[in-house]
Amino acid sequence: MFTGLIEDVGRVARPEAGADSDLRIATSLASQLRPGDSVAVNGVCLTATWADSTAFGAHVSPETLRVTTLGGLRDGSLVNLERPLRADGRVGGHFVLGHVDGVGRITRFAQDGESYWLDVDVPVELAPAIVSKGSIAIDGISLTVAALAGARLGVQIVPFTFAATALRVAQAGDRVNLETDIIGKHVLRLFALRTEAGAQVGRP
Repeated sequence: MFTGLIEDVGRVARPEAGADSDLRIATSLASQLRPGDSVAVNGVCLTATWADSTAFGAHVSPETLRVTTLGGLRDGSLVNLERPLRADGRVGGHFVLGHVDGVGRITRFAQDGESYWLDVDVPVELAPAIVSKGSIAIDGISLTVAALAGARLGVQIVPFTFAATALRVAQAGDRVNLETDIIGKHVLRLFALRTEAGAQVGRP
């Protein structure tokens, strides 16, 4: 369980291409990690396989490569990093599982005063789980949906978030990992099951 508050921006070093991939990520958090620890990388929950004072490694399965943006990481790519929420910690963002629901694409990223405006096209199947003023994790960052039109959402990025995350190198056309709010997903699932059950009862 994470909060979407990014602790550090890591740098990918020598990702190995292929069906499976082992990432090496340089970060100041490495000295605080141990093999077996969970860490969110651009919103994807991975397991550290090793760690030293400057970097850690994580194995990425073929399925994770298929359903997230991690397969597109290259040597030098910047990634958002967060360790799991401690039981005695404060939840400053929102509950984030590190389980990506889909991949969106940035359509606009422009300065708006001292802040920035970010528009993202989302998969149409995710649209019902996104609400205006609700929470969404974009590449692991807890953000508030400020605008919503069909399958496009907009969020405002304050200067601190811009400087403290990998969004500082983002641009239109980039693909981003999306995780919708866990409460909304459960409500939609319950509604779908009740609707299905009602349809079954109504059949001759």
